[in-house]
Amino acid sequence: MMETVKMLVGSVSEIDPKGSRKIKVGNTEVALFRLSDGEILAVENKCPHKGGMLSEGMVCGRTVHCPLHDWRIDLRSGAVQEPDTGCVTTFPVEIDRESGLVFLTVEEG
Repeated sequence: MMETVKMLVGSVSEIDPKGSRKIKVGNTEVALFRLSDGEILAVENKCPHKGGMLSEGMVCGRTVHCPLHDWRIDLRSGAVQEPDTGCVTTFPVEIDRESGLVFLTVEEG
């Protein structure tokens, strides 16, 4: 049975502005991105094209460019931008404003 779990993944200060961080959730590698406005977004760390590590890609606004073939992926929706097609899994992120702790909501089970 699937269960929604909120897990602590670290602190905002552990992710550089405009940078990323990789974490493992079960068998899935997740990339957390800290945007220039401070927002943190999380997606599966694998481009749907050839499996490129999105955490190594360049972030421009709310889009990450896959380092292998420059596919552009919207970090909010997970959608690949045209002319390419596909989607990556996104994960809800919450930040505790007082402590700066970052929580990821995942399905377990």
